Amino acid sequence: MAVTKRFVCIHGHFYQPPRENPWLETVETQDSAAPYTTGTSASALKATLQRRRRIVNARNQIIRIVNNYARISFNFGPTLLSWLKENASVPTA
Repeated sequence: MAVTKRFVCIHGHFYQPPRENPWLETVETQDSAAPYTTGTSASALKATLQRRRRIVNARNQIIRIVNNYARISFNFGPTLLSWLKENASVPTA
């Protein structure tokens, strides 16, 4: 019996729906996003922090840091990218 190789593709779609007040053309402060000012800023921070993950041993020592995006297919929605361009300082490396 022949061995069949199987592969899995994981795709991440990172999207933020528009949150602007159409009359003010700005995102208003949202109490539910505390300690951040808006849900968009909280999402941007979480996405940035989760880009890298620490692999630790039994003594909780970091043995490796991996890039979560290195082995997945992904894309970012235009609303989130526009917001990041205007409001977030995201490292490029």
